[in-house]
Amino acid sequence: MLIDTYGRVATDLRVSLTDRCNLRCTYCMPEEGLQWLAKPELLTDDEIVRMVRIGVTDLGVKDVRFTGGEPLLRPGLVGIIERVAALEPRPRISLTTNGIGLGRTAAALRDAGLNRVNVSLDTLRPDVFQAMTRRKRHHDVIGGLEAARAAGLAPVKVNAVLMRGVNDDEAPDLLQWAVENDYELRFIEQMPLDAQHGWQRSDMVTAEEILESLGTRFTLTPEPNGARGSAPAERWLVDGGPARVGVIASVTRPFCRACDRTRLTADGQVRDCLFARTESDLRAPLRSGATDAEIAALWKTAMWGKKAGSGLDDPSFLQPDRPMSAIGG
Repeated sequence: MLIDTYGRVATDLRVSLTDRCNLRCTYCMPEEGLQWLAKPELLTDDEIVRMVRIGVTDLGVKDVRFTGGEPLLRPGLVGIIERVAALEPRPRISLTTNGIGLGRTAAALRDAGLNRVNVSLDTLRPDVFQAMTRRKRHHDVIGGLEAARAAGLAPVKVNAVLMRGVNDDEAPDLLQWAVENDYELRFIEQMPLDAQHGWQRSDMVTAEEILESLGTRFTLTPEPNGARGSAPAERWLVDGGPARVGVIASVTRPFCRACDRTRLTADGQVRDCLFARTESDLRAPLRSGATDAEIAALWKTAMWGKKAGSGLDDPSFLQPDRPMSAIGG
């Protein structure tokens, strides 16, 4: 069991498969991209599956989410999912993606054992999408979402980040579109995880602002107490339901007290928090012949020291040195 000194138990494993991405979102990385990890630094497919197996069979992990960078850029993705789906006990398997390659892979991912997807889409306007991502791929994301829905990767969740003066007027339109297309929309407060370290709290569109905007068109009813559990999103019924909308307010309404996540980077580092400034290396012992029991013990030690909170509310907060693309969302 991955327990920390505050009694939280990590049962949700986020696995970054690559730090590479085929978009250049302004809130994530510079236009020219980043210096990517060299291939020898990345965990191999076998190493990833072994780490997940240790998490599932020895440490109580029940949910596995594959992330990036952009995980669809990982050549062995389908095989990794197939092998993880064969583990006993079988974990629930999900994927966070920008959706660009989903149109041609959704069915294969489903057949391999993927249960559902989260797709990032911040705008319904192709021109705004190009300005935010520096790529003309809006139609590919829409097509990827449709393919995921057709493949039964439900619930298909859409993650949207609002940027002040860019797309912050789109919240009601995004929700209307999501309801009409049977997607579950979740707004995410912009977080201080950009490679440029240009994040400013004053520029962030807050959860309160998002809800106020949605309230101009919809009646939102909070889900009953306890329905959220350890989920990062607070959720509301839209016009009485059954449609729901969520808001992940990592900055203004942190949910650290109920956090159940542990994270593995593409180069084999354990992170106990998305905003942690330290990591624990499991790649070196993995490659030097450590047993499963020894790796599990190191993983437990890494999680035992998890802090009470992310520190975002502390004036002395410093962004992690590694950006979102390297950490995994």
